[in-house]
Parts: sequence; structure tokens; C-alpha cells
Amino acid sequence: MSKTRTMCLTPDLVQLCYREETDPGPDPRRTTLTDDDFTAFTARLTEESGSEPLWVFAYGSLIWKPEFEFVEKQRATAMGWHRSFCLEIKSWRGSPDQAGLMMALERGGQCDGVIYRLPEGDRTAQIARLLRREISDRDHIRTVRWLPVKTQAGRTRTLGFWVGPTGDRICSKAPLPSVAATLARACGYVGSCAEYLYNTVTHLEHFGIHDRNLWRLQQLVAAEIRDIHGIGETSPPSAAE
Repeated sequence: MSKTRTMCLTPDLVQLCYREETDPGPDPRRTTLTDDDFTAFTARLTEESGSEPLWVFAYGSLIWKPEFEFVEKQRATAMGWHRSFCLEIKSWRGSPDQAGLMMALERGGQCDGVIYRLPEGDRTAQIARLLRREISDRDHIRTVRWLPVKTQAGRTRTLGFWVGPTGDRICSKAPLPSVAATLARACGYVGSCAEYLYNTVTHLEHFGIHDRNLWRLQQLVAAEIRDIHGIGETSPPSAAE
């Protein structure tokens, strides 16, 4: 992380957002993918990947928790897309009582992220593992897309997840203070939204990626948590921010 920037959102503040939550189970409004569905979709993506190296584009949790083997990683930019806390969740890092927000890629701008090259071998198994990590219902199959990205070496094609989602779960263009209020309060059975934000910003900075929108958001979330718990400010943000 850059020595000139110090995050306002700290591990101690993140810890205040944690609480025990139970897994509410599958959303009854969604059509859960069956094993046959996963098999068919995996086969399709495997065929589409051809004989070229298989790259995966990471812009959020896949950066700091890929849960797959990789043999190479590098920075890359997806043109025409940007990170957005637009996906409402009532499980995972949210609950039925306090919905959370997760990131997806929405149209417009550009997104600096990290691409991972998966090892040569059983490509079908690698894709299957990724799909089961990222999606669980038929409604969001279309958010798994092949994304062209730019790297220092040129352009390449990558597999992206939660790209251009639509539907009743999407909260586009919400003002940052509103997003921050949600992230400071939402927690699910795997952890809090504040933890998700903290890990994402921390690891982006580690890769030399300074996302100004997320940086401002972590400041707002930190202030919101302090307000919720009656904690005074310790010091003003660095002028370098």
C-alpha cells in the first residue's frame, strides 16, 4: 500500500460490524442451478475458451480470495465497465433484516483490476469450480462474460463474473453516503460488507491501483461506523488522499 495514504477504515472499525448471522438458505424467488445446469454451462464456457490461456478478471473479492490455483497475475484494465456497489444481497454479507451491497461491473468508464492465468490442465474442472463459487441461480448466468482487457503486453480475453447484472436486485447510481450507510451496517453469515470493502481497497492499493471512488467510500464507511458506535475521530484524512 502507498506510504502516503492511510485508510480511515481500520480492522478495529471493521470488527465492530461483525455479528453472528445464520445462513437463510436459497432465495425462494430465484431458480437454483442444478448439477446438470452447472455441467452444461461449464461445457459451453470450456468450448468457448478454445486453446488460448485461460485468464480470469478480478475486480473485487477474487483479488484477495481467488480460491483457485494460478500461475501468473498482472494488472489489467477492462474498458467500458466500472466497479459499482449495486448488487443487493440478503444473504452472504447481508441478511433479510439488513440487506447488504456487493460489487458488480456496470456499464461506463473503466475498471483497473488484476487478471490471473490458470494453469494448463483440467480446464473444465477449473471453470466448474469458479462457476460454483460465483453464481447459484439461473437468473444470473448472463452475468458471466468474456471480457477484453488491456495489459502492458497488449490485449487479451478474460472470464469475468457479475458483469452487467440487471433485475430487481440492482441498485444503480446510489449516492455514496447511502451506499456507505448500508456497508457500515450489513453483515451476513460469512462476514460484513465493511470487511469486504476493507479487503478490496487494501489489496487494490497493494497492486498499485488507487480507486478514488472506493477510497472515498472507505472514508465514509469509517465515519458511519464511528457515528453508530459513538467513537470520535482520531485524526483527519491525509492531504495526499
